[in-house]
Amino acid sequence: MTTLTAAAALLAGTALAQDFNAAAPNAPDQQPAFENQTRAPVLADDVALDQTVIAEGLDHPWGLAELPDGTWLVTERAGNLRLVGADGTLSGPIDGLPPIDTRDQGGLLDVAVADDFADTRRVWISFAQPREGGKTATAVATGTLSADGRRLEGTKVIWQQQPAWASTKHYGSVLVFDGQGGLFVTTGERSNPESRVYAQNVTTTLGKIVRIDPETGAPMGDPGVAEALPEIWSWGHRNVQGAALDGQGRLWTIEHGPKGGDELNRPQAGRNYGWPRVTYGLDYSGRPIGEGITQLEGTEQPVYYWDPVIAPGQMAFYDGAMFPDWQGDLLIGGLRAGALVRLEMDGDRVTGEARHLQGIGRVREVEVARDGAIMLLTDDDNGKLIRVTPAGSDS
Repeated sequence: MTTLTAAAALLAGTALAQDFNAAAPNAPDQQPAFENQTRAPVLADDVALDQTVIAEGLDHPWGLAELPDGTWLVTERAGNLRLVGADGTLSGPIDGLPPIDTRDQGGLLDVAVADDFADTRRVWISFAQPREGGKTATAVATGTLSADGRRLEGTKVIWQQQPAWASTKHYGSVLVFDGQGGLFVTTGERSNPESRVYAQNVTTTLGKIVRIDPETGAPMGDPGVAEALPEIWSWGHRNVQGAALDGQGRLWTIEHGPKGGDELNRPQAGRNYGWPRVTYGLDYSGRPIGEGITQLEGTEQPVYYWDPVIAPGQMAFYDGAMFPDWQGDLLIGGLRAGALVRLEMDGDRVTGEARHLQGIGRVREVEVARDGAIMLLTDDDNGKLIRVTPAGSDS
């Protein structure tokens, strides 16, 4: 393991850290619906941080879950599930995974374990599933990790996105236990102009958040619409790759928007979040999405949006002991931002934004370890698992 003290780099990067709101928006004529919905006041980046590289050589790591003994389960988009010991020891690929389509944005995505892992050793994964005729879709499987950590046993697919699509993009997908016996699964709308409209179609699970029974995959949604699939929780999403519960047990998500339009939402059951009828930002061509509107009756506004985008990865609400001033703040992986993005929250509103460790690389995953350290995964050919602590602390 290698530890780098960020104090010197902090001084060099402070000016840069204050400049991220100076970049011109892609859609300058669009206006926020309320104060601080975008470009919230910049928070001082004045916290010196230590970075300890726990493991490296990971192939585009994506998901991360801490086990009771301090070991971490890590997914690689190339289709591998690995264990990383507290000392940085990296296991070989764990056997027993279902077939995975690893083209383009596909692959092995998130990994999750329930609170009773010490007793059950049960693991959940989301992944791009190969389907008929070369099509693919997001899927969820579960199995038990063998005692020696080498195999996922009794693996079964419990949920499949419908319909499958001939696309290799916008799978979502993260897994969040809701604390009430359900499992949230986030999906994407598969990117193509032909498929994106299905984010508004409640007879499909493209561009949705679904809630299922983690043991059987049985629907546990609450769409509130008679013709809707019963697993649907909310709809009108583009590509949700971050999700977490706040201190009140409420679900929050973050999704990739178009060119200017990444969104932070607090999805509620039976609500429509607009895509692609309503969105901030533009298409990649520079043209408007649909009618180019940002508000529409019957759709929900994002709590916060970014223009230009940060390209968000996973997120976590900070609830540890190492950073007492960050209690309740939202920590987000910034892929394009190349930083740890921190939002200061006041209730359900954002009051400030900071970007720490700028230049660290494409931050895909953020988790808070049991001891309060912040764990990051960088999305790269030589991806790293990095432990972040206050400078000078016992890391």
